[in-house]
Amino acid sequence: MTVAYELPPLPYDYAALEPSIDEATMKLHHDKHHQAYVTNLNGAVEKHPELGKKSPEDLLKDLASVPDDVRKVVQNNGGGHVNHTMFWQIMKPKGGGEPTGEIAAQIKADFGSFEDFKKQFNEATAKQFGSGWGWLIFDGGKLKVVTTANQDNPISQGHYPILGNDVWEHAYYLKYQNKRPDYLAAWWNTVNWDEVNKRFATAKK
Repeated sequence: MTVAYELPPLPYDYAALEPSIDEATMKLHHDKHHQAYVTNLNGAVEKHPELGKKSPEDLLKDLASVPDDVRKVVQNNGGGHVNHTMFWQIMKPKGGGEPTGEIAAQIKADFGSFEDFKKQFNEATAKQFGSGWGWLIFDGGKLKVVTTANQDNPISQGHYPILGNDVWEHAYYLKYQNKRPDYLAAWWNTVNWDEVNKRFATAKK
């Protein structure tokens, strides 16, 4: 049986982001949590096969066109699938450091410095109540930090996310327990600035 959506393989080894993100968390996060979003999204699409012809991003862009009986399932699980697919790509082994390329110049222009941007991003994301995400978007010619609850994606509000960090407890609790700010600080050591620059180029279009 063919399914509309599939779990993308992790682009590196489960232990590749140690010590910032531990191997056990990566296994659970990718193989169990992300897989569950894909499975649930496919389940929703089975009831309305025409939806399966669309990319998950296109479904999120126009949630109003998704039938009522599966809209929330698509919002939550389509969001989970899109968010995590991006998340694995914007991290890499031996990542981090200062941003490079066009995103570096835009961060300096809009936030003053990379350190000021990180501080604003970490503070906003640490305060996200319950489960959710912190995002960097490009809106009105400027970079902005926003947060969303649950698996909501800025695509649904017409914004293409350039960078995002997952603050669901499953993303950090095995290693960091309730110390979300420690996880947020360590996460910058994993960022793949090449991929972030690609996403910035897309956002500008």
